[in-house]
Amino acid sequence: MDYDPMVMDDAESLGPVVKISQADNTRVKFELSNTELSFANSLRRVMLGEIPTIAIDLVEIEANSSVLADEFIAHRLGLIPLNAEGIEQLLYSRDCDCDEYCEHCSVTLNLHAKCTGDDIMQVCARDLVPVGDRVNQVLGSPIINDPEGQGPLILKLRHGQEIKLQCIAKKGIAKEHAKWAPSAAIGFEYDPHNKLHHLDLWYEQDPKKEWPPSEYADWEEPPQEGEPFDYDAVPQRFYYNVETAGPIPPDAIVTEGIKVIQQKLAGLIHELTESDGGENGYNGPRSPGYNEGGDTWNDQGSFTPYGNGGNQSSWGGQGGTTPYGATPYGGGQNPWS
Repeated sequence: MDYDPMVMDDAESLGPVVKISQADNTRVKFELSNTELSFANSLRRVMLGEIPTIAIDLVEIEANSSVLADEFIAHRLGLIPLNAEGIEQLLYSRDCDCDEYCEHCSVTLNLHAKCTGDDIMQVCARDLVPVGDRVNQVLGSPIINDPEGQGPLILKLRHGQEIKLQCIAKKGIAKEHAKWAPSAAIGFEYDPHNKLHHLDLWYEQDPKKEWPPSEYADWEEPPQEGEPFDYDAVPQRFYYNVETAGPIPPDAIVTEGIKVIQQKLAGLIHELTESDGGENGYNGPRSPGYNEGGDTWNDQGSFTPYGNGGNQSSWGGQGGTTPYGATPYGGGQNPWS
């Protein structure tokens, strides 16, 4: 990923402006300007929780003689990052026609290890072997970035101990569970000099010494001594530090986050402009007698689930009787009349 810092002069007409300061395989730092705080924060939240990835969701353990409980191993397996390249070709399990899982909505990985020597055996992510058909050859494979090529440690085995299991990896988002999070952390900052006073900095003696400026403080002009406070000022420059957890590259996290926002806005526009299925496209539940004319506040309960003009309860008799005797309201008279 080779990026050149990009600055657009005609910012007012082009909308949001992005300036990339650093980009590599693990993180990307950029500045977003000429936009509002609400949009900048929406992008941050979407990148954290709504970008689809793949993670182990089901674990079927056939043999486990290690010192770790089945549930503990399953939890560790769920947090192993898996390659999410081509995740858009994989269906959500709730959208698939299969009964439980299939190659269209999941990836199957097998793990079988047994210690036959005297030394302690380490079982790592590289021992997870994808099997069966997949939408491509990399989707669902464990992410291995360490120099030894082992990947995250799953468990350790002593002589004679064995682990044999099958994992089912599915598509999901971090809103459902943190194991689907595409990023390890996202730094978000604006107004590094706190000109807007959005932060109330607690300090003992000297706030400048106890709260050192961030790396972005050099990007903006510091406040002048005796400068009056501008009550109409709003943040205009926002700084991001996006670090990937491994499933997708950091620059792809940003682009996918923008796509998710576009899809949300497109869905909202569609709902507002669609005219089929009722008023403004709304065909969901609404109050009884809505938009049907007449005074619906004085009806005699004709919309109750028991019918009979609304006066007879489900226990029989005129609506003034319950299984525990007569109500204090009498023989079914409407107290609102």
